[in-house]
Amino acid sequence: MRTELKEGLLKGMVTVLLLTSVFWAAGQAAVLVNEGDAKEQDGSLCVVIDAGHGGIDPGKEGINGELEKDLNLQIAQKLRMFLEASDVRVVMTRTTDMGLYDENASNKKVQDMKQRIQIIEEAQPDIVVSIHQNSYGEEYVKGAQVFYYKGSAQGKAAAELIQSRLIEKLDPENHRSARANDSYYLLKKTGRPIVIVECGFLSNREEAGKLSDDYYQEKLAWHIHMALMQYLNGVRETAEAQETTGTGDNGVLS
Repeated sequence: MRTELKEGLLKGMVTVLLLTSVFWAAGQAAVLVNEGDAKEQDGSLCVVIDAGHGGIDPGKEGINGELEKDLNLQIAQKLRMFLEASDVRVVMTRTTDMGLYDENASNKKVQDMKQRIQIIEEAQPDIVVSIHQNSYGEEYVKGAQVFYYKGSAQGKAAAELIQSRLIEKLDPENHRSARANDSYYLLKKTGRPIVIVECGFLSNREEAGKLSDDYYQEKLAWHIHMALMQYLNGVRETAEAQETTGTGDNGVLS
């Protein structure tokens, strides 16, 4: 009992220390994005966070019994907290365990996806981040991977920043790279820059355990946030350059 109590207190202290450093660094990240440009301090930069699945759609089921829809939302909420602390306006596609469909809809999945697209298009964000978990038939497979829409320069840039950050800070043995895709519905149907972050494999016992751990989720969300802040800083600089030169960029690779 004493050992368990000590372990619990130690973990609690570590979490407090992490959150303290997180909010300090979040303030520094906000300065990085906003330095020399007061107009950015009104939250004019916007990120849509999409917690994948929800409601009757559980997504993947982990080897430990955890459901993807729950983990997606937990991580998304933490990411939201960090981004808002950095003065970024955040729009969530869902904030509870509810799908985006009518109960009497003939095809709930299709309606759900269309509703997500509608939220994205109405928000007109600088970037969309869709949080998901992966799974595979062989337990040894693991590692986070970020997807972007094939041909999107902005999506590719954001995906590579997130992928690199997750590898460097959380899993140096992960040899995956950001990957282009032109078949995923969300990637195809929105005109906004978008990435899908597959945070790890629920079919891998070690990784499923980490993804279900609140402390690990905080670290994961924090590093996604830091990569996004780096991306958003580039968005601001590009916008300033375009205002100066009068040029534009549709974000599609030539």
